[in-house]
Amino acid sequence: MGLESAEFVYLKEQTNASAGNLSLQLDKLKEAKYIKVTKGFKNNYPVTICSVTKIGIKAFEKYVSDLKAYIEIEKVENLVGNRKK
Repeated sequence: MGLESAEFVYLKEQTNASAGNLSLQLDKLKEAKYIKVTKGFKNNYPVTICSVTKIGIKAFEKYVSDLKAYIEIEKVENLVGNRKK
């Protein structure tokens, strides 16, 4: 993974999501314990930092692994399908 933590503003800019939509998605990730949300101040301005948890990293790694397995199954099925034609 590239980032272990990021500020809310950075995530908003990178995803082109609205603040409300991003907040909703982050709440879901927080409930699943995939991220930790820390609120604080930086140069007297409020800042929200989202950090990936170990549970979140494991879930992401499983997701990537499952995707790779699915792609491999599709490749095999396509090869077998093409041979039958």
